[in-house]
Amino acid sequence: MNKNTNLGLLILRIAVGGLMLLHGIAKIGHASFIGGMLAEKGLPSFLSYGVYFTEILAPLLILIGFRTRLSAVVYVFGALFAMFLVHSGQLFLLNQNGGWELELLGLYISGALALFFTGGGKIAISSSNKWD
Repeated sequence: MNKNTNLGLLILRIAVGGLMLLHGIAKIGHASFIGGMLAEKGLPSFLSYGVYFTEILAPLLILIGFRTRLSAVVYVFGALFAMFLVHSGQLFLLNQNGGWELELLGLYISGALALFFTGGGKIAISSSNKWD
């Protein structure tokens, strides 16, 4: 049986990078909203610009397959930051269908972690660096 691992990694990169990129695009120009949430938690509001790295730059790099492992670490950090900053009240809740309230965020984190451990595969802009 022919295993298409590289094609599978490409599909995972498109899913993980593409779906998060849409969240990042929606936040362009709205960093002040995130800064307000950070200030409420006692954190410096300039950290709000990190959303552009974690939800736009890292997903773009994952999509094209450049430094996929490094980008996945940044992506996971941003998703965990959002989970604990914005969604901490939902960590232990189930939705109306019995699933975890944060299952989408959990899938994003899991997919990015998988890419961290596997790399982006051969169907990528770069695949020879240890961070690819």
